[in-house]
Amino acid sequence: MSKVLDDSNNIEITEEQLENNSKGELIKLAGKLRDRRNELNQLASEKASARDDLNAKTREKVDEAQEHREKRDELNEQVQEHKEKRNDLNAKANELFEEVEQQKDDLKIDEGKEIEELESEIEDLEFKQQTEVLDAEDERELIEKIEQKREELQEKREKLDQSDDLEELEAEAEEVRAEASEHHQKVTELADEAQEHHNKMIEAYREADDIRDEADEKHEEFVEVQEAADQHHEDFVRVQKRLRELDKQEEEEERAQREEKEEAAREEAEEIYQKFKEGETLDTEDLMKLQKTGLL
Repeated sequence: MSKVLDDSNNIEITEEQLENNSKGELIKLAGKLRDRRNELNQLASEKASARDDLNAKTREKVDEAQEHREKRDELNEQVQEHKEKRNDLNAKANELFEEVEQQKDDLKIDEGKEIEELESEIEDLEFKQQTEVLDAEDERELIEKIEQKREELQEKREKLDQSDDLEELEAEAEEVRAEASEHHQKVTELADEAQEHHNKMIEAYREADDIRDEADEKHEEFVEVQEAADQHHEDFVRVQKRLRELDKQEEEEERAQREEKEEAAREEAEEIYQKFKEGETLDTEDLMKLQKTGLL
């Protein structure tokens, strides 16, 4: 990450400056350090605020992704439930269709000619018997053929009568198969919806990662600026400490000068007092000096 601060705007102070600069120079330097510190603290606060906003957005995206994850998992559970029902129903339908085929085989309904075809053939043979002149042998063979067709027709009709249950069974198998198809349709619809939530979850997590990267960058900028602000504050404190030392030195020098002046005034007053005791005449200024020192 590139630096966010221009170091040329920062204020630096060396130990040599701290020891040798005049009080006026240090006061001016302290002001610059204070102003730059406040400026950096304000910038650090802005960086922290931007970082916190981004972190909040990251949490929102993570929450959004989690919502899609929960919805996806919920839908996948429903998909599994419908799959199980579909598979159970398909298995049941297969069993029913197998039973239908078995009964058809047992009844042999599909073998031989259809009822309509047999009825037509019998009518044609009966019409031939009634309209054609046949010898005894052909007549007998024709009658036997008609009887054979009638027996086959009767047997076919009896088997169809027995197949009523078969039709019901086949209808039930079709119904079960249709119900299985409905569950399969639900599986497809729910799976598609689950995939949509999965895709949205992935997208939300990706956006959260991107925003988190921005937040991390803002945090690094905040750290850089805050460290600079802290350094300026430390230097400001150092200068303030030095100024207090200088103030103390000045006070001590002033006190020493004052004490020196007081000592000189006391010595002068004692000399004047000695003259007074010896009978010399004192002027007004001398009397005031005696009064200031308490000798008069």
